[in-house]
Amino acid sequence: MPETVRPDGARIHYEVHGSGFPVLLLADGAGGGEAASWSRHFYDPVTELAGAFRVIAVDQRHAGRSAAAPFEPFSFEQHAADLQAVLDDLGVEEAHVVASGAGTALAWRLAHDAPQRVRALVCDRPVGLAEGNTLGDFLAAYDEPMRHARAEGLDGVIAAAAEDGSFTRNPAAGPYAGRLHGDEEFREEVRTRRLERYVVSLVRFRDGMWPEGSAYFSVPEEWMPRLDRPLLILPGDDRLHPEGLAKRLADEVPGARLLDIGHDSEDRRTQTVGTIVSFLTSHTPR
Repeated sequence: MPETVRPDGARIHYEVHGSGFPVLLLADGAGGGEAASWSRHFYDPVTELAGAFRVIAVDQRHAGRSAAAPFEPFSFEQHAADLQAVLDDLGVEEAHVVASGAGTALAWRLAHDAPQRVRALVCDRPVGLAEGNTLGDFLAAYDEPMRHARAEGLDGVIAAAAEDGSFTRNPAAGPYAGRLHGDEEFREEVRTRRLERYVVSLVRFRDGMWPEGSAYFSVPEEWMPRLDRPLLILPGDDRLHPEGLAKRLADEVPGARLLDIGHDSEDRRTQTVGTIVSFLTSHTPR
């Protein structure tokens, strides 16, 4: 399987499907998105888009089959640099970006750090702060891994990861679940770590992913109106993906297009996928 090796030793796994103008997929995930999660989405862009585009599905650092240095804090800047390295390996100068959930925060950071590499964005259920939610709603995802570690010890964390190496599906396994699941050497390293040091690493990881200071988490709020790339927004309707945040994006980003709530219902799925394909096609260079 193709992977990009980063200067710090991290290995970023990715898959490529189809041909044509590149589309970079950034999946949702409580500690970084994994490509496999798209198969559980209301539509699977890997299959729906590969007929017209070169689809690049990435396992983000710490997620899926990607591995990174143990116990490092989450960093949007670092994750965006990983994505640029994947594009470099593939010889891709510019790509559309299709993101979902927490992946939308990474999409903003990529567009912020490397605007020349982003052609257009489709952001499904963007995360962020709006009326009706608080930062605590996001931080709460890390309560269970901390509780489980303190109750069951590090052997309990390792046992949870052995059952399921996805932090999103199995919070007790923590954000390093993927590597714990598949790397015996790393499991032994965790066993020798003090419990409180492990818990501190969870706090640092959590606070890097959901920092204070911006409703968009990964970029300053004052930057968003300067985003000059075509944007299609598929709004969410829950506390982590509030409709109010999607509406704010539509108001702030010049020329952004906002779909209605219910775009992901069974009777509208085909129409929504058609809208996404049409949007990307219309902004693909000839």
